[in-house]
Amino acid sequence: MNAKPDFAKGRNRAETSPAFLSVWDLQSYYGESYIVQGISFNVHEGEILALLGRNGAGKTTTLRSIARMDNPQVNHGEIWLDHQKLHEMSSHQAAAAGIGLVPEDRCIIPGLTVEENLQLAQIAPPIGWSLDRLYTLFPRLAERRKQEGVTLSGGEQQMLAVARALARDIKVLLLDEPYEGLAPVIVDEIEKTLRIIKEQGITTIIVEQNAIRALELADRAVILDTGGIVFDGTAEEVLENEELRAEYLAI
Repeated sequence: MNAKPDFAKGRNRAETSPAFLSVWDLQSYYGESYIVQGISFNVHEGEILALLGRNGAGKTTTLRSIARMDNPQVNHGEIWLDHQKLHEMSSHQAAAAGIGLVPEDRCIIPGLTVEENLQLAQIAPPIGWSLDRLYTLFPRLAERRKQEGVTLSGGEQQMLAVARALARDIKVLLLDEPYEGLAPVIVDEIEKTLRIIKEQGITTIIVEQNAIRALELADRAVILDTGGIVFDGTAEEVLENEELRAEYLAI
């Protein structure tokens, strides 16, 4: 039987230029469960990175670890953002340092309008994009600014969640399953928005089960399998490699 190909072979930090965001030997746990098992990767400023893998591979755990959420806790490893030690920060400190997490459930606050959700994000510094700028980027939100956020459609709620992240002065946008449950035409709108965000120099990490769409958007890809990295390279390499996609993404 042929051995499985080592798609990560030959790639190491010494071969890359200084990174904007660096994850070093990250290990994360949920209780006694060892979810992320010593992963390391770099993301460069303004890049879009697709973080891919099957369900349970550790993708969401990695995002939550970068954002310094209470659970999971990082038990070992380092996370650096623009020379700042994220691994020594709490979640609110990481947010102030420039990390913006858009979780899978979007966390729109009930009882608040679209505009109130955005204003709440700007109560404390650092303040990011103005409301006018956000409404220019998301004209649907401008039309529904007085509507309660939780009554929006799924696509509009996703737009609101991204806009709320941009309402802070973020350096890195973390997106967990942003296309889930959305019609292709809405996914097109979200992707157009993410390209505009990229043009503003914001670094993005996207976790997405629709791997092809994510790869078509991304510059680079990291693929996880059972808590470890099996590939770190360009998105184009993954799109061109049927064996790799079949082995680790089942596509």
